[in-house]
Amino acid sequence: MDKPVIVTVDDDPGVSRAVARDLRRRYGQQYRIVRAEAAQQGIEAVKEMRLRGDDIAAILADYRMPQMNGVQFLEAAMDMYPFARRVLLTAYADTDAAIQAINVVDLDHYLLKPWDPPEEKFYPVIDDQLDAWQRTDRRERAELRVVGDRWSSGSYKVRDFLARNQVPYQWMLADDPEATQLIAAAGQDCRLPLVITSEGEILEAPDQARLAGAVGLSTTPATDFYDLIVIGGGPAGLGAAVYGASEGLRTVLVESLATGGQAGQSSRIENYLGFPDGVSGAQLADRARRQALKFGAEILTARKVASLEPRGQARVVGFHDGGEIAAHAVILATGVSYRRLSAPGLDDFVGRGVYYGAALTEAPSCMGNEVCIVGAANSAGQAAVYLAGFASKVHLLVRGDGLEASMSHYLIEQIAAVPNIEVHVQTQVSAGHGDGHLERVTVSTKGEDRDIDTQWLFVFIGAEPYTGWMGEAVERDPRGFVLTGPDLVQGGRRPRNWTARREPYFLETNVPGVFAAGDVRADSIKRVASAVGEGAMAVSLVHRYLEKQ
Repeated sequence: MDKPVIVTVDDDPGVSRAVARDLRRRYGQQYRIVRAEAAQQGIEAVKEMRLRGDDIAAILADYRMPQMNGVQFLEAAMDMYPFARRVLLTAYADTDAAIQAINVVDLDHYLLKPWDPPEEKFYPVIDDQLDAWQRTDRRERAELRVVGDRWSSGSYKVRDFLARNQVPYQWMLADDPEATQLIAAAGQDCRLPLVITSEGEILEAPDQARLAGAVGLSTTPATDFYDLIVIGGGPAGLGAAVYGASEGLRTVLVESLATGGQAGQSSRIENYLGFPDGVSGAQLADRARRQALKFGAEILTARKVASLEPRGQARVVGFHDGGEIAAHAVILATGVSYRRLSAPGLDDFVGRGVYYGAALTEAPSCMGNEVCIVGAANSAGQAAVYLAGFASKVHLLVRGDGLEASMSHYLIEQIAAVPNIEVHVQTQVSAGHGDGHLERVTVSTKGEDRDIDTQWLFVFIGAEPYTGWMGEAVERDPRGFVLTGPDLVQGGRRPRNWTARREPYFLETNVPGVFAAGDVRADSIKRVASAVGEGAMAVSLVHRYLEKQ
């Protein structure tokens, strides 16, 4: 780890060098000594260290400096390093000012100049200050720090992106003491959310692509041509990437947000083969991601695909932000997204109390409060059981007559056993209300309206395939799901781009060499295990397709 820092500021060059020399002689092996010959230079150095995450143990400042005296300097530095020990260097004539500074900036000590010999007049004082600093209970900081507003959709998007990509971070509200220090260091006019990397780089309200690059996620392809492009990083896409790379295909997976898809947001999956005690979606996705990387697959994050075009034997994929890559074959595994509720007021609170999906980053904030969940499938049930561990009460709002038709039996039993989960059948959300964030929802049960005071509404309904970007190249059913294999020729109809060769493989689309797997495929089974299986099967069909080219 980096050494803690001792900062010294004095506008007299001779004194400044002498102080730094004496400090290095005694403390150079354990501490890094930083000196400045002007107050403003010292402030800039302290700001840089604060943003970089360095720890300052002690600050020594001369009282008489132009533009900013030592007391003012220590007061400014204290906003960024409240635990640093503060020592004022002063002449005998300024003793009264030093005594007053004890109350102004909670001064720890003042030293009279000169201090020869340092062994008697300097080092004992600094020894005591460093010892006191070492014994101070200082909270450890995460590598990445995020400062934002509680009910800001932008802050939520940053936190959700980091959490779903398994990037550890420390979250701070803008009015927290430490957050105030970081904002002061970055500049009061900075735009929130503020993201500060371990290297001290400042990101103001970053988009996903910039954030991905800053935390070390790959966003740029290593080459422009591959054997296989996998579009989508859910269970089907990860399964395809693992099997494609492990079987020798040069494989790249392109994901717009985070690997794991909807399954990656599941708090606990208990019916996945090989995990008798259950596994969280994030854990399962992380293991699959690392497995794909181990076999040599590339994973591009925060890259949205905008087009798919056959060019001779190549299949060309274009990106929304420009550029393109090509491959012999493509597997479409873009999955589905949750359908938006149309009730009045809800669109205004997306990311500010209304969340589509589990939004596990919000769970600790629900402590002791009531939350509402809309949905009757496994994802809604898993979220209800998980959030019940934080919330005082969980309202599970179900449009149908019960859970049996759409939820696994084991989850229904778990929900029944949790006392603070209440299931409301034949119930829909009619409206959302609040000032700046969600504060209340109106629900309708069998035609009767009532209000529930809640700041959290989690929605798990419907399934809208992410296929609009495909244009007319790939055949889809009326709901937008990709048609494959036998579905393409039902009723004797021949799709566009049909060739005279034999009928397509089971998972192949109307475009030869383009396959679909998982939830995005029409009539697929919407389960994690089946999606992984289809991803693996699609790779075997890619091999057969390539052998015939």
